[in-house]
Amino acid sequence: MSKKDSDKKVEERVEGVEHALTTAEQFLENYQKQIIWAVGILLAAVVLYLAFQRFYVEKKSVEAAEQMFPAERDYENENWSRALDGDGNNPGFLKIIDEYAFTPSSRLAKYYAGVCFLRLGDYEEAINYLSKFSSKDVILSSLALGGIGDAYAESGETDKAVSFYKKAANNRKNDFTSPLYLLRAGLLLEQQQEYKQAGELYEIIRKEYPNSTEGRNISKYLTRVEIEQNK
Repeated sequence: MSKKDSDKKVEERVEGVEHALTTAEQFLENYQKQIIWAVGILLAAVVLYLAFQRFYVEKKSVEAAEQMFPAERDYENENWSRALDGDGNNPGFLKIIDEYAFTPSSRLAKYYAGVCFLRLGDYEEAINYLSKFSSKDVILSSLALGGIGDAYAESGETDKAVSFYKKAANNRKNDFTSPLYLLRAGLLLEQQQEYKQAGELYEIIRKEYPNSTEGRNISKYLTRVEIEQNK
């Protein structure tokens, strides 16, 4: 490439940059007020969010944890109805959920409420509250999915129960909840005479969770489905 051609290309690049800068300057000039408003609104939103977290959520979180303690005690004592509705002096999980929204206690109360409804035989409400619960905790998040599976199983909706048991088993895999819910799914599949699918789940337990309670006893389940398949 000649020096003349090279200089021409450099000039073209410079012209392109100058044009882009001119366009940007023109845009800023034309929409200066709108940009200032947008930035101001964004900053205000950030300040409001931080203030909300600092002066409402943190304060309410402490209060909610204190208020929920009696309900947790009733839960541990398997007094499901009182844990849900309170004892007249202290709130139950349902009131904690309503009055302390956005707090960790309110989120946890959804799990507790779901389990209480499950134990009381109200499977629709159990599914409702457990579906609303979310957590980064490995065990609790899996137990919530498994609880939904239990509710569907008790309602006679076997396919949905198996689906949620599998979700629970595959949710952040671990040696406690994963083999537990794989086994429950397998047992339901056996009831439907889906022995091959049940065997596949039992085999996963045998290979991946041999040291779990389910893993140490899985051979009898594998033998059973094998016999059924060979009939």
